[in-house]
Amino acid sequence: MSAVYMPDNAPSAFAPRFQGSNFEHMVETFAGNFGPFDASPTGPTRNFLWKADVRSDGTLTLITGQYAAGWHVRTVPETSEWLSVLVPRTGSIDVTLGRTTIEGLPGRILLVNNHEAERFTVRGEPHLSDVLRVDWTVIARTVAAILETPLTGALELAPAVDLSAPSGQLIGSLVQTILIGMRDNGPLLHSPIAMSHLTQTLADLVVRSIPHRFSALLDKKILMIAPRHVRRAIDFMNSNISRPITMQMVAEVAGVSIRSLETGFRAFKQTTPAAYLRMMRMRAVRQELLDPLSQQSVSEICLKWGFFHFGRFSATYRAFYGENPSDTRKPSAAV
Repeated sequence: MSAVYMPDNAPSAFAPRFQGSNFEHMVETFAGNFGPFDASPTGPTRNFLWKADVRSDGTLTLITGQYAAGWHVRTVPETSEWLSVLVPRTGSIDVTLGRTTIEGLPGRILLVNNHEAERFTVRGEPHLSDVLRVDWTVIARTVAAILETPLTGALELAPAVDLSAPSGQLIGSLVQTILIGMRDNGPLLHSPIAMSHLTQTLADLVVRSIPHRFSALLDKKILMIAPRHVRRAIDFMNSNISRPITMQMVAEVAGVSIRSLETGFRAFKQTTPAAYLRMMRMRAVRQELLDPLSQQSVSEICLKWGFFHFGRFSATYRAFYGENPSDTRKPSAAV
């Protein structure tokens, strides 16, 4: 099944925006587009022929590259964090994770957080590949929304996508659609709404269907139905989210003691009732920050939803969404 998606639909040629015959020039070009990284050739650098095209909407970036010789690259701490979706066309891209090296060959997709990988190795003469880079904040937000808890630590995605599985076929087809839509300044780059929807769909598919450190928790959440008193508590919180609420009030409406309420939330929501209410209010803040019609300042919105300590709120918000509240507001201000 994988041949349906990779690499039969791949072009044999592309329109490069950058090219040269010098390894150092290639490194300077990529560093100028993506920030610092540690690169080294695997052989002689003389007549190091390379071509590349880079397209981006700021959140999703496509790098199509062709190289006449192999090279290594390591991420340095200063480099931004992203999910690398590696799609080799000819040759291979090998990824070293700890003591394990995963070989990326044509007909295969690899998913890797660039900060978790020790090294990427480009091999094959010539080598042709597509690399789709997704801003890691999109992945972090998706994990937080699905699991209802901030992403802390490494996600540890299983790198190889099984393109014969139904979920792998979906991911493969979606990745191919995005690549075609972005390549050579394609139509997706001129449709920000479509780009946003496809990016979020990809993130959702990855988090829900690719094994990672929180997969067991995700499976548990899908299979377990919260008991009635937990659902009553959530309904009450949702209806009174903008009002002062104590956990005693929530417990009384739910018809249980505070201790039973906390036990129920820990078992079925993996958090406390107070933390769950705080998360609901955090979402309400985010919705207002994203609203282009809102005229309130960030601090005014925080106060409206019960967050009085702005520094503490900013840290919690950053843990949930991977960005500061002011960064969320920026796109709205530009509208």
